[in-house]
Amino acid sequence: MPAFTPTPDPLVLYGETFPSRLLLGTSRYPSPAVLEQAVAVSTPCMLTASLRRQAGGGELDATQGFWALLQRMGVPVLPNTAGCHSVQEAITTAEMAREVFGTDWVKLELIGDDYTLQPDTLQLVGAAEQLVRSGFKVLPYTTDDLVLCQRLVDVGCQAVMPWAAPIGTGKGPINPYALRMLRERLSVPLIVDAGLGLPSHACQVMEWGFDAVLLNTAVALARDPVAMAQAFADAVRAGRRAFLAGAMEPQEAAQPSTPVLGTPFWHHA
Repeated sequence: MPAFTPTPDPLVLYGETFPSRLLLGTSRYPSPAVLEQAVAVSTPCMLTASLRRQAGGGELDATQGFWALLQRMGVPVLPNTAGCHSVQEAITTAEMAREVFGTDWVKLELIGDDYTLQPDTLQLVGAAEQLVRSGFKVLPYTTDDLVLCQRLVDVGCQAVMPWAAPIGTGKGPINPYALRMLRERLSVPLIVDAGLGLPSHACQVMEWGFDAVLLNTAVALARDPVAMAQAFADAVRAGRRAFLAGAMEPQEAAQPSTPVLGTPFWHHA
């Protein structure tokens, strides 16, 4: 096996560095084997997992076998508070996850609407503040609201995870203006979480300067999840390279790409 070479452009979250800018969810895959293959080809920096996951529907059950699978893959686990509807419920779930997984990292989900799974924007900041005070490294799942995201930063979140569209829709960035404004105004790492459906969506937000993306449904429900995981990983890397390279400014008029030097030889005939 070749020696690991540190990336020259690592993702930095809460002072820790990660070689990948892709985070991957672990639910809704056809089988544990497919999940394991998808992780192998996409090399995500974290895998999200929930203590509240229910068995059935083709999802991986939260059993000892699932935990063994996570350990075997050797990717850091990001526990989440999926399904929580109150601050106390989210905090209790986060504390349980810290005990089970042995990590202070948590993806904070506090749902305010069951139809869209939109975060509870009125209680999210308070929940994040309590978790930060309890020593958690909080990655809050939120909408693309600038004021809300700034408040999350103000209470100690060193990264924020705005959605591109409602969870599981695959619509891609439905409000480019809001997302680009977030990137312009906030200096903390921003991870686009939820709503991406195509590798081109991931590439686009990375081109805008977002630091990473978190995917689940777009990979797990693809006809070939393993191939789609690879495609998203390639797209994330391409988008990041494009952002660092600096895109040309759009022009109103056509510009010649080939300079004209002198007179064509046939004019001398």
